[in-house]
Amino acid sequence: MVCTSPTHQPLATRLARELVQDQEGDLETLSLAVWDQRTGLVCTQRPDRHYDSASVVKVTVMGAVLRRAQDEGRPLTPEETEDLRLMITVSDNDATTRQWNSLGRERLQRFLNLAGMTDTVLGTSWGLTQVTAADEMRQLNVFTVDPDVLTPANKQYGRTLMSQVVPSQRWGAPYGAPSDVHVEVKNGWLQRATHGWRVHSLGIFSSPDDLYQMTFLSQDDPTMSYGINVIQKLAWRIHRTLNTAPGHGNGTTLPFEDGYQGSEVSDGSEVDGNRPPGGAAPARP
Repeated sequence: MVCTSPTHQPLATRLARELVQDQEGDLETLSLAVWDQRTGLVCTQRPDRHYDSASVVKVTVMGAVLRRAQDEGRPLTPEETEDLRLMITVSDNDATTRQWNSLGRERLQRFLNLAGMTDTVLGTSWGLTQVTAADEMRQLNVFTVDPDVLTPANKQYGRTLMSQVVPSQRWGAPYGAPSDVHVEVKNGWLQRATHGWRVHSLGIFSSPDDLYQMTFLSQDDPTMSYGINVIQKLAWRIHRTLNTAPGHGNGTTLPFEDGYQGSEVSDGSEVDGNRPPGGAAPARP
């Protein structure tokens, strides 16, 4: 675990130490990336390790759909509008497949290139796209601080959808966020025969005086609930640390409570059926 800050290095050093303590025996199965605008704090652990994307790739598909409309100088079609809503707010797989196929491999890859997501490898199905914590942070940047990929209106459109994710899918990175922090989230949860459960969580958090982001990717979790609780303990620590630092928030993070119960039903994102035209690059092992 590495945490650095050009202006708050004691805080960064303390956070790194506490995150390692919180992970206990889970250091080998989890990657993360954290960035805080106010302090310049950056934390990473195994940011370049690849994982099956599961449903977090839906943020990438959304970004590519928005960029396509932008390139074509038009608003979203009614079909795109409805599919993006379903894809993000309730993690609908059919809507994702329709847009994945509509975009095609070339346009999806062009979006990855524009976003600087050079380590992301499109999969044989969208849920088996290979992602890294570092690239997922770049993905969040597309909707926050990257000035080149999406217009301000399209950035806000995507973030609004991520703020409207249904309550049952708002676990993970948002855990511990104070009530005065605006939360945007997208999660993924996939069980496969190898590496057990993949449990992932992406979060954007903003207040009038700050913006910070987190990406968590994990595999080899014995259950969905186990993976969620590991991520939530780390997220709680990050929220508490950032919102009690000088000049940050109101410090009202509640005490951590373990024992969150996930649905234990996979998000279904591994189905190898509807591929982009022309096929897809093989997924990395």
